[in-house]
Amino acid sequence: MNLTAPLPKGQTVARKLSVREWSKSQFPGMAERNSFKYIGAINNSYILIIIQPTTFHMNDRKRLRRQFLKDSAKASGLMMLAPLMGKIKFVESTQRQQEIATVLNRIKFAVINIDHPHIYGMTDAIKRGGGELTALYAKQPDLAAAFLKTYPEAKAVKSEREILEDPTIQLVLSSGIPDERAPLGIRVMQHGKDYLSDKPGIISLEQLALVKKVQKETNQIYSILYSERFENKATEKASQLVASGAIGQVIQTVNLAPHRIHNNIGKTGLADRPDWFWDKKRYGGILTDIGSHQFDQFLHFTGSSDAQVLMSQVGNVHHPDKPFFEDFGDVMLSGNGGAGYIRVDWFTPDALDTWGDGRLTILGTDGYIEVRKNTDIASGNKGGNHLYLVNNKEMVHIDCKNEVLPFGPRFVDDVLNRTETAMTQKHCFLVTELALKAQKDARIMSLKK
Repeated sequence: MNLTAPLPKGQTVARKLSVREWSKSQFPGMAERNSFKYIGAINNSYILIIIQPTTFHMNDRKRLRRQFLKDSAKASGLMMLAPLMGKIKFVESTQRQQEIATVLNRIKFAVINIDHPHIYGMTDAIKRGGGELTALYAKQPDLAAAFLKTYPEAKAVKSEREILEDPTIQLVLSSGIPDERAPLGIRVMQHGKDYLSDKPGIISLEQLALVKKVQKETNQIYSILYSERFENKATEKASQLVASGAIGQVIQTVNLAPHRIHNNIGKTGLADRPDWFWDKKRYGGILTDIGSHQFDQFLHFTGSSDAQVLMSQVGNVHHPDKPFFEDFGDVMLSGNGGAGYIRVDWFTPDALDTWGDGRLTILGTDGYIEVRKNTDIASGNKGGNHLYLVNNKEMVHIDCKNEVLPFGPRFVDDVLNRTETAMTQKHCFLVTELALKAQKDARIMSLKK
């Protein structure tokens, strides 16, 4: 880039961009502007640093040079990627927002306990599937009031029993405190109703054994909504691509799942965490809790029906004032359909524009897929639901914001038809078993101060 020599104080100088001849015609009238600014931009395979003219002072030369070097350093990451940008094809998975057409009020469902705001996404999913929300029982008046404001069709009842003994209710949802979810699910099944829990739906191997026993006796559905797969549109698109053979046979999945502790983003965030959040006995540990999403995706994308934990570790490396909390964990897995690696943590930095920069990489024999679930910091693409596909034919960036989420309609179908189209009971229990075993056998990680 060539800049003109400094002019006397108070005199205006125009500087033109010197990246290819065409650029001269792209920025006419630059001399009329009077502000100095650096702007990074990508055009085909070039990185453009646009310098707008200003009133130039001799004593500003050093300051401007320092600013130029600083801004150039910021752009250096994009410059490394620039030669590839023109080769990546951009598409949208669908041109407009679509939903699966369902009949309204196909089943009646109720909600018991709403200690985590994941209940909003769970409720929306079942309503998309044709569920009619009829009742709510929650112990906390403030949480109940907020929920009923969003879903005024629900009737607030005074006890759990009113819901369990209502013969018209076919399904119960819950996002109660994690250690209370399995006992509630057992009571729900014993009353002849199906159950959908927030994750983790079970926090110990002892709870798992009892849940499996009652589920077998009652033949009711005990399910857990793993929202990082079922409620993420780019991950849903990845499921379709893998099933179509777009990357050949899957070899490995890598799940990176950072989370933010104080999360006030959206309806499902918790700006202030309750006491149970910090107590491992109540939430089960980091691999049992947020790790459960990743075990689900490993089994799903590798197609594994059997798997073992090769290594797991957990630690509290940065919260000494919370002795029963875990802020980091990772796992290596081997399944009969592929390998897997999982990393979970509570270290999302404050500057990130979402609760966590979740990534899923699926390696296949003929290519790979990377899902950027909630944000895409490298490319500047806004929001989440971005998918990158590279195989032997093409490199594609797919914006999946218009993708349809089928979990709700499929799950309601399963309640009505006694099928397993949303998720099999075996898969649900295997996800839980792997997470619990990884948590139980994890070595304790510590960092040297």
